[in-house]
Amino acid sequence: MPSVIETIDVDVPVSVAYNQWTQFEEFPKFLDEVESITQPTDTLTVWVVKVGTVERTFEAEITEQHPDERVAWTSTGGEVDHAGVVTFHKLSESTSRVSVQLDWEPKGLLEKLGATLGVDNHAIKKDLRNFKKYIESKGTAEGAWRPDNYR
Repeated sequence: MPSVIETIDVDVPVSVAYNQWTQFEEFPKFLDEVESITQPTDTLTVWVVKVGTVERTFEAEITEQHPDERVAWTSTGGEVDHAGVVTFHKLSESTSRVSVQLDWEPKGLLEKLGATLGVDNHAIKKDLRNFKKYIESKGTAEGAWRPDNYR
């Protein structure tokens, strides 16, 4: 299973970066291949992604979510088999590091070839640059996920 790890520094506080990242339904604003995401429960997301002319739908279960630190998930059904984690690191009061690790199973010849050529790394890097541009231009998150027991 190929693994992709990419990191970017963003000029917003760690809480702003984390808060925006937990607004999954807003992902199409900065992730190019994401057509839509719905979140029917606190831990279940339903994704529609389109790469080239291929559209895929899958569910992902949030397996771990710690405010201002990390969000982890794994796919649970549909046409995509993957798992990942995003971590958030405070570099200063106004700068954060966002790291994405994604493990996925390419299907079909084109996806296997793309993984071999590093297309997935380039896509994640581009999406992180889009996230940086998006959140820095706003300066604030569109919402936040904070569990009741978080202090």
